[in-house]
Amino acid sequence: MSADAKQLNGIALAYLGDAVWEVYVRQHLLDRGLVRPNQLQKAAKSFVSAKAQAKLIDGMEAQSLLSETEWDYYKRGRNAKSYTHAKHTDVVTYRISTGFEALFGYLKLTGQADRIEQLAVWCIDYVEEGGTGHGQIKPAEK
Repeated sequence: MSADAKQLNGIALAYLGDAVWEVYVRQHLLDRGLVRPNQLQKAAKSFVSAKAQAKLIDGMEAQSLLSETEWDYYKRGRNAKSYTHAKHTDVVTYRISTGFEALFGYLKLTGQADRIEQLAVWCIDYVEEGGTGHGQIKPAEK
């Protein structure tokens, strides 16, 4: 029996979505030639920090990328009651990032692999182009 996205709360969806997004980011960084742990960790923050994820949501909204249903699942995550918070960000940013992760969790649970790929590629390109304010990720030195 598999989990039903309609039955799960936003925190549970975000739990899965965090892992889904993290795999895309890690694959991208390895594809870029980053292999040293300190390089990987520093570069990954540009993609997976709560602040970066909140800016990705802003960019998605500005470009009208999400369907009404996708916005609903984002909001379910954003509005979920969480008893934890990020160490290095404010509550609002943390909640927005939880919504971002819930969106990816919803897409995974509903078997929308092509849509996950589409959004993940858009997000990675957005970060790489400096859309989250982190600037471009430098390729690995040989």
